[in-house]
Amino acid sequence: MRAFQLVDWRQPPELREVPVPEPGPGQILLKVAGAGACHSDLHIMQAPAPLPGFPNPPFTLGHENAGWVERLGPGVSGVQPGDPVIVYGSWGCGSCANCLRGQENYCQNLRGQGPGLGGGHDGGMAEYLLVPAARYLIPLGALDPRQAAPLSDAGLTSYHAVKRSLHLLGPGSTAVVIGAGGLGQMTIQILRALCAATTVVAVDTDAGKLETAERMGADEALLSGDEAITRIRDMTARQGAQLVLDMVGTDPTLRMAAQVARVLGHLTIVGLGGGALPVDFSSPPHECSVASPYWGSLTELMEVITLAQQGRIRMLVEHFPLQRANEAYQLLHDGRIQGRAVITPHT
Repeated sequence: MRAFQLVDWRQPPELREVPVPEPGPGQILLKVAGAGACHSDLHIMQAPAPLPGFPNPPFTLGHENAGWVERLGPGVSGVQPGDPVIVYGSWGCGSCANCLRGQENYCQNLRGQGPGLGGGHDGGMAEYLLVPAARYLIPLGALDPRQAAPLSDAGLTSYHAVKRSLHLLGPGSTAVVIGAGGLGQMTIQILRALCAATTVVAVDTDAGKLETAERMGADEALLSGDEAITRIRDMTARQGAQLVLDMVGTDPTLRMAAQVARVLGHLTIVGLGGGALPVDFSSPPHECSVASPYWGSLTELMEVITLAQQGRIRMLVEHFPLQRANEAYQLLHDGRIQGRAVITPHT
């Protein structure tokens, strides 16, 4: 089969021929319909040295995966060949305290790393993906797996980041989403779905993405800069927003996040931009909680899929065949993907 693999650190991935894996006891072979291209993949590609927890190359990229069940290993129940499913991507040990609570994203033994994200597992940018257990497969029903694949990370990560702060949101509250790319667009929709009374403000450097953010439900869309900071503070009576979600994570966006957050609010860092949050006695504001969530739980992914099945959230998707995967990542790097690029191995 064909697989899009990282062959060495700081080298462009290559399309290679590799054997089709054979599912062993408890395992499932998935025919991949779509695998989302994520900014975290760019960080893996550009890493100057081996990353902790990652195998030595070559390994297959792709941690946002959906498709159809192809073959079952001995002892598998609950799914049948042909079933359309999405793959929960944070594979834990299954037995530590966090895993037993369904929080495999915070596995105490394996760090919640799944396909294409270390732990020795090949990802889904290939014609087939080997999944270690049926519990990681969630039925999609009528959803197209080629469209749904990004829900497993872009959808789940955004959902978890919002849900943990819902108690702060309600009539008169404000949530600021910094970065209106794929993650930001999904976050705006989830805010609308979970707390319609919240005023949602999108901030970005790209006017086109801000237009998309407004179509997705943002009440205001502001070009990044001092004027945006002033506007947010003015509309919150100089108090700042109850929730600030930085979907970028660079030095400039984190500085902005600290300036528009409020006392007793939440500042949530989702983006992997590598920036540093300025911290002193008054920044962020007093008792503003700062968190950097990682993915979400299995149960939360089920909730995300339900929202998608109800038509309350949707991901803008641009499809690329496997042979154009490097092109997709270059467009992602250049900020020219409006929503999410999805690699479709069987088209």
